[in-house]
Amino acid sequence: MRKRIYAALLGLTTAGAFALSAGGASGHGYTDQPISRQKLCANGTVTGCGNIQWEPQSVEGPKGFPAAGPADGQICSANHTEFGSLNSPTQPNGSAWPTTKVTGGQSYTFRWQFTARHSTTDFRYYITKDGWDDSKPLTRAALNTTPFLTVPFSGQPPATLEHSGVLPSGKSGHHVILAVWTIADTANAFYACSDVTF
Repeated sequence: MRKRIYAALLGLTTAGAFALSAGGASGHGYTDQPISRQKLCANGTVTGCGNIQWEPQSVEGPKGFPAAGPADGQICSANHTEFGSLNSPTQPNGSAWPTTKVTGGQSYTFRWQFTARHSTTDFRYYITKDGWDDSKPLTRAALNTTPFLTVPFSGQPPATLEHSGVLPSGKSGHHVILAVWTIADTANAFYACSDVTF
């Protein structure tokens, strides 16, 4: 009986079953398109990340970005010191974070994976400014603090959610896209940093 219940629960979680991974962390959500730093750590593409490898869905911090939210330099970890590797401008081994190739001015499909489907206000996407310093942790000064895409959402999202938006034009080289999932019935939001190359 216990095995059947476990199998049923496993089937209800998102791909990878991170809600049932080591540590028993409760789940929430992360982006895998473009792939986020936390997902790169979880899938083993990037190693030595620490606890985030077990719980990519747990980058939860205060909502209200950019007026509120995580502190500058801790945006990608949402103020969690145990996820501090996400704030580093390089992987733990000193190499550059892997990037997703994108094209400015074209439509892109963003994708979230959820392990707990909280009531939602919206999804917002921010991008770094031209000429930002990618040798330092992400700050508000490095970002265009007006989202280039806002997707209002009412209710609980499905286990996997996709939505499309046009990427900013005129960009070149390495940038970071900050995705923010705003929760309706708590004081928090979820944060995901994805490295892209235009």
